[in-house]
Amino acid sequence: MTSASNGRPGAGPATPDVMSRRFAAQLLSGERAATAVDVAGRLLAVQGQDPRGARLAVRARSTGLTAADVDKALTADRSLLITWLNRGTLHLIRSEDYWLLHRLMVRPQHELQCQRVLARSAVSPGEADNAVEVITKALASDGPLTRLQLRDRLAGIGIPRDGNAALHLLVLACQRGWAVRGPMVGGQHAYVLVRDWLGQAPPRRDLDADLAELARRYLAGHGPASDRDLAKWAGLPLGQVRRGLAAVAPLLRDRADGLAELAGAPESGDLPEPRLLGAYDPVLLGWASREPILGPHQQIVTVNGLFRPFALVGGRAAGMWSWSAGRVVLNPFAGLPAAAEAGLEAEAEDVQRFLAAEPELEAE
Repeated sequence: MTSASNGRPGAGPATPDVMSRRFAAQLLSGERAATAVDVAGRLLAVQGQDPRGARLAVRARSTGLTAADVDKALTADRSLLITWLNRGTLHLIRSEDYWLLHRLMVRPQHELQCQRVLARSAVSPGEADNAVEVITKALASDGPLTRLQLRDRLAGIGIPRDGNAALHLLVLACQRGWAVRGPMVGGQHAYVLVRDWLGQAPPRRDLDADLAELARRYLAGHGPASDRDLAKWAGLPLGQVRRGLAAVAPLLRDRADGLAELAGAPESGDLPEPRLLGAYDPVLLGWASREPILGPHQQIVTVNGLFRPFALVGGRAAGMWSWSAGRVVLNPFAGLPAAAEAGLEAEAEDVQRFLAAEPELEAE
């Protein structure tokens, strides 16, 4: 190494006790996960538009894994995948959670937003429908295919190679439930048909059952939290979120601050040891406010919505870091205690170990 408010009326602020419990729920303190699938199962959905950031979220919450283990789960095991879900954004999830999350998270406004982007590229709704059909036929006959390979197929029907029209047509195919990003192929993430990769969809459940399952799973990885926290994380209407939380009320612990927490959650937690967290780490995306972690260092999240890698010390952002020539470069905001410096040095070594065999990754 080279050197707000939390929610519904009556919900209190993020006290040290609340934050320690959240860190434990996030697997950033206490026992770590054994596999990448365990991490995704606990957090339910890990923001995934930065491929390295999603892998680093797994590293920070597990022991002894490598980036190759994440890719194996995506490719050989088919136990993880990436697709557009919460808030219309790419997320890494367990394959078995696809059906629940796709049913709930893909909203009509996401397709409308996609169609607006395509219209700016002079792609009409009818042309978009035809392009989605081209994508699904190509995947059925020749998949898995990478974004660049599918872009070439789309060029054959007049979709320009430059710009982002091809990408948004892939978004549309995924939003409509035809495709997902599955295996790694030659260092690139490839697309596959849902039916080929995951098999037949299970019987559709009642919406209230899905909302209850969402609330329970969210709280397992984010509690204590409020209804507004869940609504922001998921991108769902507050009324639906409240229905889900009400359905799991018998499973919740009584709390004076109005926050929801599963009764089986640890009674208390410790602050995490010094940790290097990647871009778009879930600990900054799971609640309505990032203030308890970022404090005055809001520059970690840029005005155009980029979440930079950062160092966590004592449960607070203590600096930013970057990856350069196979090394961690840390830029602390201020001087750190010797124990924290030593902890971050060990973290830097572990990041370097984790990423040692990382392929060249393609960001979306």
